[in-house]
Amino acid sequence: MTEFHYSVDADGVATITWDIPNKSMNVLSMEGLRELDAHIDSALGDAAVKGVIITSGKPDFAGGMDLNVIAKMKEMAGDQPEKGLFDGIMSMHRTLRKIERAGMDPKTLKGGKPVVAALPGTALGIGLEIPLACHRIIAADNPKAKIGLPEIMVGIFPGAGGTTRLARKLGAMGAAPFLLEGKLSEPKKAKAAGIIDEVVPSDELMARAKDWVLGAKDADLVKPWDAKGYKMPGGAPYHPAGFMTFVGASAMINGKTQGVYPAAKALLSAVYEGAMVPFDVALKIEARWFVHVLMNPSSSAMIRSLFINKEALEKGANRPAVADEKVRKLGVLGAGMMGAGIAYVAANAGIEVVLIDAEQAAAEKGKAYSEGLLDKGMKRGKVSESKKAEVLGRIMPTTDYAALSGCDLVVEAVFEDPKIKAEVTAKAEAVLPQDAIFATNTSTLPISDLAKASSRPEQFIGIHFFSPVDKMLLVEIIRGKQTGDRAVAKALDFVRQIRKTPIVVNDARFFYANRCIIPYLNEGMRMVREGVAPALIENASRLMGMPLGPLQLVDETSLDLGAKIAKATRSAMGDAYPDGDVDEVVFWMVEQGRLGRKASAGFYTYDEKGKRQGLWAGLEQKFPIAADQPDLITVQHRLMFAQTLEAVRALEEGVLTDIREGDVGAILGWGFAPWSGGPFSWLDMLGAAFAVQTCEDLQARFGERFKAPEMLRQMAEQTREFYDNRASRAA
Repeated sequence: MTEFHYSVDADGVATITWDIPNKSMNVLSMEGLRELDAHIDSALGDAAVKGVIITSGKPDFAGGMDLNVIAKMKEMAGDQPEKGLFDGIMSMHRTLRKIERAGMDPKTLKGGKPVVAALPGTALGIGLEIPLACHRIIAADNPKAKIGLPEIMVGIFPGAGGTTRLARKLGAMGAAPFLLEGKLSEPKKAKAAGIIDEVVPSDELMARAKDWVLGAKDADLVKPWDAKGYKMPGGAPYHPAGFMTFVGASAMINGKTQGVYPAAKALLSAVYEGAMVPFDVALKIEARWFVHVLMNPSSSAMIRSLFINKEALEKGANRPAVADEKVRKLGVLGAGMMGAGIAYVAANAGIEVVLIDAEQAAAEKGKAYSEGLLDKGMKRGKVSESKKAEVLGRIMPTTDYAALSGCDLVVEAVFEDPKIKAEVTAKAEAVLPQDAIFATNTSTLPISDLAKASSRPEQFIGIHFFSPVDKMLLVEIIRGKQTGDRAVAKALDFVRQIRKTPIVVNDARFFYANRCIIPYLNEGMRMVREGVAPALIENASRLMGMPLGPLQLVDETSLDLGAKIAKATRSAMGDAYPDGDVDEVVFWMVEQGRLGRKASAGFYTYDEKGKRQGLWAGLEQKFPIAADQPDLITVQHRLMFAQTLEAVRALEEGVLTDIREGDVGAILGWGFAPWSGGPFSWLDMLGAAFAVQTCEDLQARFGERFKAPEMLRQMAEQTREFYDNRASRAA
């Protein structure tokens, strides 16, 4: 399969066109790299070639390196993975350095052939690192294009020279947002930032690139870092200004990552050390730090969960083999915050929506929610007036159930009351087409019980959105006992249409996400009752990479909701209910009127604008802080294993049927330590034997909730991992 195509025109300009067959976006493979290297050799070795244009045969330039290749690089590197990885990365550096020097005399820096990158659209990762090695970067004026280095978002950093080149081009301070935050820019903003050199109309891109090649002089080919007397913008580390930049960057990284994301720290080290040596030595330093990151299990776990597994689920890895079930017209029952959010994401994806509520004013208010979001988008320059009108035109607010007559999918989002849900189910099914699918957005009520109100239980399913719907990426699809394959396919196709990530789970109390997050919240509150310092609880969780501590998360979700869930769970479980000590904390807080952020009073205090200030000192009056505090690791293990063991039990009981869904769902649903790749990846890092040993210690000290599931014990005995084939088959 040819990935790069080579041609030379009558004027002696060679064009290397990146165009991978049968793919909508170019991604670099090792074979593609070899082809690019060979074409560069051909151009430099042909006296008739005056210069080179590197471009794409697709609307975009490239989406980056094939992360499937990166995920396998360690495995492919043989018995000495560090050496194999380093050699492979240095071969990439040699190709890009060959482009950069382009045959020029190493002493006089003359005689090289100009190489220009012509970017028709998006250029990400290696898709920008290759252009950064070229002598000029010209991009088409395509406002939809994104240009940047997003590697940090999947647990690695730009390792093909992008880190070194961008830092030397913009200075450490200027490069920081693009390297450490993965910031992406449209072409004009990328030019303003100094990343690219020109932006031209799309139909002039290739002509302008050719003109530049034919008019380029020797001085135009020399990169600043290869020129005599180069000084790093903003100052090198040994310069007073540069020194302050690196001190601030180090503090910022540790503050944001809490030390659990190795890539950010490695990236800064590569920039810092590389800035004090010649460019070619800096590339070797970058390669060594990149290998360091690739050898860390965190990077492979993040790539696997946040890219490979996530993409597989979004493409329908677990979709039943039935015909296309795209949604043409959606009904949403209930125009509250959840219903309004569902209506917005559907209309924004091009789906016609009927938004029903008991009162017209409430339905209109639900539509106004979409208008508010679109107005915010307009202020940020993301939404046009015509786009706003188009989206709002797709939402019809009404009280009339007859308007559902043409809907092929209905999502019910009314109060969490089985009687009310049964009423609206009957009303909707009376007017819906016979083949329509009915979904409930319940977050706690069993789907199989709610399906009893339906005359078509095989067409009844759960589609659980997370709040706020417009921002949360995960959607949990719940299959009831009688739910058919077509309903599952319909739900999956709908989630794909609205550009979110689905997981499919079987019906059980709290499904998957809430089943795992509730023990995390409860463990935090249980420790408060025991006298563990709230600050220790919150900071221990953040130091493990959780975005929010359990007490802050309770405030965000509200304590009265927690009290409501506790009452319902106790009623259902009777004497087997395990969380009475947690209820003591929850109910007391509710009695004090401390309901969380919405009441500007919870475990934290808030100012008059609702901004969180600090932990509430009054908590200590009811639950005094004990003189002897547990060590940090104990607190972290309690918080992490409370969630993780519940995930294993969900797999063991068949609620989860795919560990990929368990890991992706955990990260996207409640922010489970993304650096770990998810609960199953984290257990693989620990090793099943160590995990069981830790469970036994926690069980002896804190109770039966930490008892190791039988599945985990068997894996420990057989030295298996969740992500080995034997464990996958067993699961």
